[in-house]
Amino acid sequence: MKILTTAAFLHLCLCATAAVSDSGSTETALVAAPGDIATLPCYTVGNVTPTLTSWVKNGREVMRSDASSPSLSPAGQRLVVTNDGSLQIRSVMPGDEGTYLCSSTLPGNNTFHARVSLQVTSGPGNLSVSIGPATALSNGTLIVSRGSSVSFNCSGSSHPSQQLSWAFRGASSSNESLASTSGSWLDFRIEDVQPSAQGVYSCRAHNPVSDQAVNKSTQLLVYYVPDRHPECLWAPAQDPSHFQFNCTWFGAYPAPTLRWGDDDDDRGDQGARPIGSIYALDTTESLSVTLNRSMLTDGQPLRCTAQHRELAPGIEKSCSFTLKSPYPEGEPLVTALEATSVTLTCTEDVSLPPANTTWRKGLQQEDIVPGSKYVLSEDGPALKLKILNISKDDEGVYFCRSENLLAVRELEVYLTVKTSSAYTGAILGVFIAALIVGCAAIVAKTFYFNQHRICLGDGFGHREEDRGDVMSLVESDDEQIFQDAVPRLPPLTNGHQTTLVQIHRIPSTDHEDPETAGTRPQQQDDTVQTEEPVDLVTF
Repeated sequence: MKILTTAAFLHLCLCATAAVSDSGSTETALVAAPGDIATLPCYTVGNVTPTLTSWVKNGREVMRSDASSPSLSPAGQRLVVTNDGSLQIRSVMPGDEGTYLCSSTLPGNNTFHARVSLQVTSGPGNLSVSIGPATALSNGTLIVSRGSSVSFNCSGSSHPSQQLSWAFRGASSSNESLASTSGSWLDFRIEDVQPSAQGVYSCRAHNPVSDQAVNKSTQLLVYYVPDRHPECLWAPAQDPSHFQFNCTWFGAYPAPTLRWGDDDDDRGDQGARPIGSIYALDTTESLSVTLNRSMLTDGQPLRCTAQHRELAPGIEKSCSFTLKSPYPEGEPLVTALEATSVTLTCTEDVSLPPANTTWRKGLQQEDIVPGSKYVLSEDGPALKLKILNISKDDEGVYFCRSENLLAVRELEVYLTVKTSSAYTGAILGVFIAALIVGCAAIVAKTFYFNQHRICLGDGFGHREEDRGDVMSLVESDDEQIFQDAVPRLPPLTNGHQTTLVQIHRIPSTDHEDPETAGTRPQQQDDTVQTEEPVDLVTF
């Protein structure tokens, strides 16, 4: 218990106001808390002991005593009048608050009056803080999701009054005041909370009368999960027979749980993260695993899954890829002319992880070193080898070699080098062959379109004017004409007519008299006529 004396009450809440005295009177204000011992002074001018003292509260006398026998209150002896006339209240209660009047009789029958105002203060107490909606961790820390709305409430009890205030201490600010009020309740709200709102929030209740204050702090963490998926990367290890796979998921708070495994891996949290294994598990923003060639096969899927166990325990984001062996492609046969240049092209764009592609020469696969003879260049996935000033020494086999951790594949390209004379003979031969074929085509076409003129001519280059059904063919020195009726055959589908012709051979003399040549059609040779077989001619 606390004893509140005249000196002590000067310390309590400005303790006491300055005494105002006139002739034989003072006025004092006193503050006490429940449970304290308060001493209300009466005569404070000198060291004289009053002979009689009485105390009255709210018009009712509460204590009276004389100098010879200090009086005790009958109610639990909480009130006591001391020798100097002061009223001592033990274990102050809220009901003790009020205005007390003291009347003291001094030696010489002088009377002294005093007024004391007692104010009983309580609190602040029962301070309560509420932040939500939020999830509490085992250590009392609260977590909220980025973008959500969070309410902050603070309440407490205090008498006669209190001052409530919210303060924030974070990475970018210190004891920043957010809100304040005089009353028993204070709240405010943050819309679309962001990571910058992460920090310690404190509610402070202050009693301005007693100058007592209490604080209550709560740490608030803003959790967030990136909208994007994790990123799967790969890089060669120092050992050529190994390869390193990296999985990163930056921007999550706190650090997420990353896991490497097969595409259909469902082993959960079992086991630790063994180095060099196809299975890896860790709570971090970046997870790497180094794998041996013997652990991987062509077409094998690998997946990295990321999970935020506190904020989204049932939601996973992932990235994956399928391992593929290299497959270089290009022209297997290349021909070049001597003293020129040629470019060999090899394309490899299917391997994963990407293969290392190089050009090599000869069956011994000697490395090709860029210089005045060879020029190496890359055009996307294509690796080009340009050979300058080609000679017969450059003829042979070249290898495009692609290698990743799964396999080694080679494209074999054979380069043939020809001289300019060989090309000249080949060009001349092609020209002659084309000329022969062209001439033959022209002759055949001419004969085909003029065949009817060739067959129906009169032997002197003149075509008959009258194309009748009778044709006379004479083979005689006397030019005797035999005319026979030739029946017409039905027309063919090609539009030409078919005529039956009888040919008679008439013997004649070996020599003809030139003078009688003009009259010969009127004569008939007495030589025996020989009839030849009848020929059918179709036009």
